Amino acid sequence: MERNLKNSQNTQSNERRRLGNWLPRDEDSVVRFRLEFAAAAQARESVAPLNGSVADLASFIRNDAVVRMDLTRAIEQALEIGYQLGYSSIEELIVLLDAMLHYAPPFSESSLIHCPVNALFDWPMVMPSGYALFRDPAFNAHLKRVLNVWSGFLSGPYSRTHLNEDPSNGWFSPAADQKIGLSQFICDPNKPFRGFASWNHFFTREFKSGVRPVAQPNDDRVIVSACEASPYHIQHDVKLRDSFWIKSQPYSLAEIFSAKERELARRFEGGSIYQAFLSAFYYHRWHAPVSGRIVKAYLVDGTYYSDAESEGEEPSSLNDSQGYITAVAARAVIVIEADRREIGQVACVFVGMAEVSSCNIVALEGRRVKKGDELGYFQYGGSTFCLIFQPGVVDEFVPRGPFKDDEPPVNVNAHLCTAR
Repeated sequence: MERNLKNSQNTQSNERRRLGNWLPRDEDSVVRFRLEFAAAAQARESVAPLNGSVADLASFIRNDAVVRMDLTRAIEQALEIGYQLGYSSIEELIVLLDAMLHYAPPFSESSLIHCPVNALFDWPMVMPSGYALFRDPAFNAHLKRVLNVWSGFLSGPYSRTHLNEDPSNGWFSPAADQKIGLSQFICDPNKPFRGFASWNHFFTREFKSGVRPVAQPNDDRVIVSACEASPYHIQHDVKLRDSFWIKSQPYSLAEIFSAKERELARRFEGGSIYQAFLSAFYYHRWHAPVSGRIVKAYLVDGTYYSDAESEGEEPSSLNDSQGYITAVAARAVIVIEADRREIGQVACVFVGMAEVSSCNIVALEGRRVKKGDELGYFQYGGSTFCLIFQPGVVDEFVPRGPFKDDEPPVNVNAHLCTAR
């Protein structure tokens, strides 16, 4: 089982790549981040007490023998294979997680670390002992608390460290602007930090009026994309319950909607699902794909770093597990009763991948929305979404598979499909 990092990269990292620019596609850049971040975190340890959420996570791990065993073994298994994690024990990992609460992502043209916690967990989570650990509900509840504290930091003024024009790591630099196209968004170049109050304010930046026009606003048969996202998968004749953990990762409606919403899930049995993923540089707000009334809007607690074993030991496994995570990850579900009777109900499922512990719904139950109206948004981290249609509503989508890992995005509010 022994092999060095270089061989591991050649046999794995180059076969399938991390999608969406949330982490660098090459392992060397991620290793460099881990080692540099670990050195900075260890230097900080002597002057800063653990944040309460991290201290509680450490106490939970210490007092739960099974969790402690699984995490210890997952770390050891990754190290034995030859991966450089930046830590070699639970105690050292806790120090890094605590330092992460003060991390605001810098821009990088070649080695962007948008999901730093994912970078730390990248290999232990796909070790044999890691799969069960990262599904553990109590462990995920503690991770949620930690990630929410980090979200609080990213929502405050101290997170604006890299909201500047520094050519090496600033989000307003010419290189960053080529990726983002900041002129499309609401901001003020004459104000400090261009008017953004925090990193999250920048991350959830809004398009200027007219930048993403709604396709055929007066034709209710035309259904639009709810997010700015690259197509990932399409499936028809979706089952109420299926084996979502196997290699093909078929969708399982009962799990997607959660156990409390079994009757809601039944309405979509035999229907169609369109799934797409968001890049680090994309717009992160959600919009209504149809006009109608919101009949359901709720959050589902779930996992943050759980992968499907069927995807194997891969740096891309979280991305390649996107079908699987619709059934297990933290997510928001919004169901719209369309004005056009033939469409019926459309379910919009916005899934938090990795650091996304904040799926924020702004259009609540009972509200009427027009096609293109805002429904909510993701804060930081990776993300994917699904639109689920009832049987007989959609025959085909404008995007046609099979889809590549560098598929260009379908613009938010762009024509996605046409109802029968």
